[in-house]
Amino acid sequence: MKHDVIHAGNESGDLTIVAVHGIQGTRASWQQVQPLVGDAHWILPNLRGRADAWRGHGPQDYTLDAFGGEVCDVIDTHVNRAPYVLAGWSMGTSVSLAAFDLLRRAGHALPAALILMSGSPLLREVQWFGRGDHDTLLAEIAAREQRLGLRDAADRDAVAWTWQSISGTDQRALLASIDVPVLVLHGSDDEDSPYEHAQLLADGLPDATPVRIAGGRHAILTQHAERIASEIRHFLSQHHLTGVTQ
Repeated sequence: MKHDVIHAGNESGDLTIVAVHGIQGTRASWQQVQPLVGDAHWILPNLRGRADAWRGHGPQDYTLDAFGGEVCDVIDTHVNRAPYVLAGWSMGTSVSLAAFDLLRRAGHALPAALILMSGSPLLREVQWFGRGDHDTLLAEIAAREQRLGLRDAADRDAVAWTWQSISGTDQRALLASIDVPVLVLHGSDDEDSPYEHAQLLADGLPDATPVRIAGGRHAILTQHAERIASEIRHFLSQHHLTGVTQ
């Protein structure tokens, strides 16, 4: 399978951040936050259905475990030293949860912490798109792409197949086994993943630090980049993860 991965920031730094985009996004979603935490070594994949990455052929290729397995492969190939942190925005939250579970069950090195933004462990209760036919879904995808101001967006067929695959999922049973520190960043006015979903994460995770971004909507990575970077720096410093100054 062809991966599409770049490295950014301080490649000789002591801390690596593997950053996972959302259902319609690409690594471009991180382009405002990454330079603000540029003393870390960033690994930024475009997952399947985007840019130069592999393309699937239907919903069976776009499950959370398929995305999570791809992130595990990226970690195995590109993370060369500990510690590392796994960060996810929007669907990247769900993919990060799936990847952590796969890594744990395989006995692989786990991330020292997670950073979960604008996501949900209960996708069957979010309304990112409707449940209509493929053509209707493609029209909704185009409209949401514009609303969120996404650059270099994913293939629309890939987004449709992903939604068809993941829209009934519930990951709450995984949360109790995630025993590393987790920063939960979420906008108070998130129109796609209402704030109650951040509370589900915070309630289910053993070591969660929830941070409510007042007035924040779904696109907090771009609309509140400086605040997000500041919260990431503070969290990493609090947990003595070296390589990033507060």
